Amino acid sequence: MSDLPPPNQVPPFYVTASAPERGEDAAAFATEHGYLYVPYDQLPQPSNDPVYVMDYGAEATALLSWYRKAPGPVHVDFVSGALEHRRQHGGGRGEMIAKAVGLKGEVKSLHILDATAGLGRDAFVLAALGCRVDMFERHPVVYCLLKDGMKRALESGHMETVEVVGRMSLHFGMTDWNTQADVIYLDPMFPERQKTSLVKKEMRVFKDLVGSDSDSDSLLPYALAAPVKRVVVKRPKPAPFLADKKPTMQITGKSGRFDIYTIKSLLK
Repeated sequence: MSDLPPPNQVPPFYVTASAPERGEDAAAFATEHGYLYVPYDQLPQPSNDPVYVMDYGAEATALLSWYRKAPGPVHVDFVSGALEHRRQHGGGRGEMIAKAVGLKGEVKSLHILDATAGLGRDAFVLAALGCRVDMFERHPVVYCLLKDGMKRALESGHMETVEVVGRMSLHFGMTDWNTQADVIYLDPMFPERQKTSLVKKEMRVFKDLVGSDSDSDSLLPYALAAPVKRVVVKRPKPAPFLADKKPTMQITGKSGRFDIYTIKSLLK
């Protein structure tokens, strides 16, 4: 629409509500974070240029790629998507992430601080294994998507999922880390990740809209200085060590790895 005021970022980003009853929530989110709210019927027609839209829809809040031949929407689904399938049919304590944080033997549960929550996938897996997970996410769009996914899960009536998500807590920003945790978990955004279609879609959107974690190296010294027992960093297999610091040990898979920095025993 030619009469729309220009968005305040590149690529263009708008907030809207395809569900009219959610318009006030969408407008409030836009105002709080300095984004442009546009009524759904006044959005520009899709072109070849990347445009992104945060849509408060009837079923979910989703990030839409609003251009021709764009990938599908990005939203968080803990109830019926791949994460629920992984909860039911995954490797349990045999999963790499479980081994990385130290879930084995006498260690039945841990308090995890996930400092780079993203869309909450790893946090959900850890919570499904019995951990209590405090998640921190500093980008408002990603935080909003995750918050919406958690809300829908808790209201789903799916009791096993409700129990898992009930062990997850979400915080906005980076400044109030709960240092009572056993393990700090870091998964900073890296430009080259595994090439599954789902990850490719989300990484393309996030690279355009959110960018990479250019300050990720600064997270590791901060984490190592916290009174925790272990710091775990998830990395693509070819990526350098975070902050160029060699880990105590590594667990390596086909396309990724976990760098583990041991500070003290998890049993103490």
